[in-house]
Amino acid sequence: MNIFISYILLGISLAAPIGPVNAAQLEKGIKHGFFHAWLIGLGAMAADAIFMLLIYFGLAHFLDTPFAKTFLWLFGGFILIYTGVESFKKKKLSISEKRSLESHAKSFYSGFFMTFSNPISILFWLGIYGSILAKTAEQYGTLELLLYSSGIFIGLMIWDVALASLSSIFQKFLHEGILMLISRLAGICLILFGIYFEWQAIKELFF
Repeated sequence: MNIFISYILLGISLAAPIGPVNAAQLEKGIKHGFFHAWLIGLGAMAADAIFMLLIYFGLAHFLDTPFAKTFLWLFGGFILIYTGVESFKKKKLSISEKRSLESHAKSFYSGFFMTFSNPISILFWLGIYGSILAKTAEQYGTLELLLYSSGIFIGLMIWDVALASLSSIFQKFLHEGILMLISRLAGICLILFGIYFEWQAIKELFF
């Protein structure tokens, strides 16, 4: 049980560092509430699950080729910049109107593509989960391997719910001007991440 809990804590620690998904969750939760922010995290978890399966079946090296990385940098940068720019479209937050217009599927796919098109995520899971997989496989069987992998996902889900709840609390208790500022700052973070991704694509292509 102690080992399982340690894997849950590992999942939380993997999700906690600030990145594009966390920034998008914060921005989306402030504008549209808990459920939309949670769906972004759920989409990101779906992409993480694909990475974990690819690593488990030994197929992740296909995503580590120069062509694949260049494509993912370009596509990921576009997704991040587009999402960041969207946060600047509204001059004023109108929560009820935005909730009715925003698609749940759009929130989910936004989180999914942000994570799946991020080569850093691929290398991250290769390094972290790949080493965990090798170590666990030496000591335990397939059933324990699946159990401990599910612990990582429970940790990811706990962080997803916590961040979505935090953004929803911001929405309810903070002044609209502060909410707008937080939303814009999150948008700027997304744009900066996007520019970084595009620069990495240029380096893959020309350097």
